[in-house]
Amino acid sequence: MEKDITYVGLDVHKQTISVGLAEPGRSGGVRSLGTIDNRPVLVGRLVKKLASAHGRLRFAYEAGPCGYGLYHQLAALKQECIVAAPALIPRRPGDRVKTDRRDALALARHDRAGELTAVWIPDAEHEAVRDLVRARYQAVVAMRRSRQHLQALLLRQGRIWNDGKSWTRAHRAWIVGLHWQHPVHQVLVSEHLAAIDQAAARRDRLMQEIEALVPQWRLAPVVGALQAMRGIAPISAITLVAAIGDITRFQTARQLMAYLGLVPSEHSSGPKVRRGAITKAGNGEARRVLVEGAWTYRSAPRLSPALQARQAMLPKDVRDIAWKAQRRLCARYRTLLAKGKPKQVVATAIAREMVGFVWAIAHAAHPAIR
Repeated sequence: MEKDITYVGLDVHKQTISVGLAEPGRSGGVRSLGTIDNRPVLVGRLVKKLASAHGRLRFAYEAGPCGYGLYHQLAALKQECIVAAPALIPRRPGDRVKTDRRDALALARHDRAGELTAVWIPDAEHEAVRDLVRARYQAVVAMRRSRQHLQALLLRQGRIWNDGKSWTRAHRAWIVGLHWQHPVHQVLVSEHLAAIDQAAARRDRLMQEIEALVPQWRLAPVVGALQAMRGIAPISAITLVAAIGDITRFQTARQLMAYLGLVPSEHSSGPKVRRGAITKAGNGEARRVLVEGAWTYRSAPRLSPALQARQAMLPKDVRDIAWKAQRRLCARYRTLLAKGKPKQVVATAIAREMVGFVWAIAHAAHPAIR
């Protein structure tokens, strides 16, 4: 807290922004300034009015679906602003009244007390990559959902595929060649297949856009270096870096593990120590990619042709870290499985340790992006 700063809390919604103000000093007054429409021109007027009346300002609002547009506008107006992590804002257990006005006042008051934790703000290029990656994943989810709907229809009609893996060329040809007693079922199958094809085409188009954009990205060397690890294919590396941002901002690997929600939760009191499931805090996309990659460590260490191709142009120190990760994580997987741990628990533990090697590789590749 600094004595000459006036703190402004903003409760931001799609249509409106509620404004609260905390005057300098621990004993300074906290009051509401009402609500304005969420329009850039009105935000500019508010900033001009408050700056002329109070001098130095510091704005704070919660991270949410409205994104970082307001932050960038305030930064362009030469105003200090933080975007607070919603899960880390202090809340009184007994306070059961929540309004926009109260939220704005609480943000101003907590910021003045130094109790808000700011999230990392991506630049425009990083947001573009992140949005592309999310759009591609949404296309993948849509394709999976359409496949599930079609399989459910086939199962209800007693049409079961028993000749190998699903969604191969042979499986597709079998579906197309089915004969139906009622023509409606043929229409439904055709519609589901069309939906699957549309989602797959959208996924492929977005992947092409990602591949064209990533080489120009400032963090492209980190994306390439992470692919040295087993279980981290190109799209996995892009997803990780897009979700986390600059990995080197974490001083230790444990901080990154906690950020991704891969550390155990704990509820201990007195002599009792009780640890539970992982916290699942932070970015779910990055956590999903890591857990999926962890399953690849159930077999013995080896350099597959695809992995060798990804490592071909990488520095020796990055390759050494990746090989060390393989040897350790494969052995760790077998050890935990031998102890009787459930496979899901083992995969989660491996994902947590993967984060340590991801952190190390990112630091090794970081000089290339300076």
